[in-house]
Amino acid sequence: MMNFALRRLNLLFFTLLMLTLVAFSLNYFFPGSPIVNITGLVNANEAQLAEYEQVYRMDQSVFFQYLAYLRELFNGNLGVSMSTQNPISSELVTYLPATIELSLAALFLAMLFGIPLGFIAAIFHNKLADKSILVLAMVGYSLPVFWLSLILILVFSIILPWFPSSGQLNLLFEIEQVTGFKIIDILISDSPYRWQAFSDALQHLVLPAIAVAVAPMTIFIRLSRTSMLEVLDSNYIKAAKAKGLSTTKIIYHHGIRNALVKIIRDMGLQFANLMTLAMIAEVIFDWQGAGSWLIDSIFQRDYTAIQGGLIALASFTFFINILADFIYAGLNPVERYTRHGTR
Repeated sequence: MMNFALRRLNLLFFTLLMLTLVAFSLNYFFPGSPIVNITGLVNANEAQLAEYEQVYRMDQSVFFQYLAYLRELFNGNLGVSMSTQNPISSELVTYLPATIELSLAALFLAMLFGIPLGFIAAIFHNKLADKSILVLAMVGYSLPVFWLSLILILVFSIILPWFPSSGQLNLLFEIEQVTGFKIIDILISDSPYRWQAFSDALQHLVLPAIAVAVAPMTIFIRLSRTSMLEVLDSNYIKAAKAKGLSTTKIIYHHGIRNALVKIIRDMGLQFANLMTLAMIAEVIFDWQGAGSWLIDSIFQRDYTAIQGGLIALASFTFFINILADFIYAGLNPVERYTRHGTR
């Protein structure tokens, strides 16, 4: 297990190192002065710029400039936003939890419906149920998230006014931001209308979570179907059948548990996909998360925010992937002996 952990941490270290190298090089590819692109101080005077040129060693070679850039990153200094002049780190703390909250809700929906449907398709392999579920998965995977979002708003917000079409919470509720996760902030608040706000927040969460969850759900259907087919074709399942165990007991006691272990490894990869889809859904549903903040930064040519958002979102995604690998290795000892972190 120690070798496995070292391989994964080594992979994480070099991946993050390459990510910082790309982010640092953008300072020279973006238009304008590199020191302004790094710090975001568009209105700084000559004395301030000279001070930061010393901090980032702009008078030395690119290698030492990169080392100075890494030092500031480790100190939590991502510069300030060119448009708002607020620290990038504080803006990420404000917006990133909303994106994580939306992604987790979508992941929950994708797994809740995708995995059972995949198991049903595998159990009824090559029958009507299997083919129907595969068609459903193919159609769901083909739907663009922006088009699905607009259809959901049209049907469930305009024609059937069941759910709000935008925002995270009705403006009537004043909830102080503590963690950034709207649901948690509501639950820990002392507002007398806490449960009404909680219900309202859940209603705001439904449509964007469904829009983000559909594509990953179809992938979970295919993954769980393939995983269950492999398990049902294994020798220990054949031995269980030979002993006379019923199909229900075989699937419940042996099939589902072993098939789920193989799906855990892909959860981290799907979370990266969710974060990408969430960025599109956030813009359409006016969800105040890191995705909509990053897209606004691109439109405003806020280069400091683009670099900070790139590093934060990519680092978080890599961390989730590594965490999923550790969980999978803990449940499947064979995976610990996979060499060079290639899976």
